[in-house]
Amino acid sequence: FHFYAGICSALKLTVPSHTIHGIEGQPLHLSVDYNFNATASEIQIIWLFERSQSNPKYLLGSVNQRVVPDLEYQHKFTLIPPNASLRINPLHLSDEGNYIVKVNVRGNGTIAASQKIQVAVDVPVTKPTVSTEPSSGVVEYVGNITLKCTVDRGTRVAYQWMKNGKRLHAGPNYTFS
Repeated sequence: FHFYAGICSALKLTVPSHTIHGIEGQPLHLSVDYNFNATASEIQIIWLFERSQSNPKYLLGSVNQRVVPDLEYQHKFTLIPPNASLRINPLHLSDEGNYIVKVNVRGNGTIAASQKIQVAVDVPVTKPTVSTEPSSGVVEYVGNITLKCTVDRGTRVAYQWMKNGKRLHAGPNYTFS
């Protein structure tokens, strides 16, 4: 067993260690580097994609730099030689999930390594619209006014109310919902 562990460590696969955030509609580059201390007659790279609760899908692969795409996805995913980096263009919300890269090196025996890269897709926040109730605006010294802020699109939206450039906090005069 220890002998095999020694062989495995001969192939080093380097991927980003944190979640990669991409923007919907933009290209995204998943940077992957590999190196090994063995003589290779064949180098195979395979990319798979998995969403939670679904089987991994084959995206593309290559043997000695010759790319074998999945015909369904060939216009969207590109392998960037000489390393194992993947380009996704354009990025859609449905591309959020885990990307698995596997590298096989055949020489005197086969060494293999695989890594997972987590991808999150962000949708830019559209310009907010603010409406008031009652719509006539504030009547001095009377009742309450409700300001309502909404956006049409955007992921991970956070709302923050300001007055004269200073952050408003809940209190006797302000309530937030």
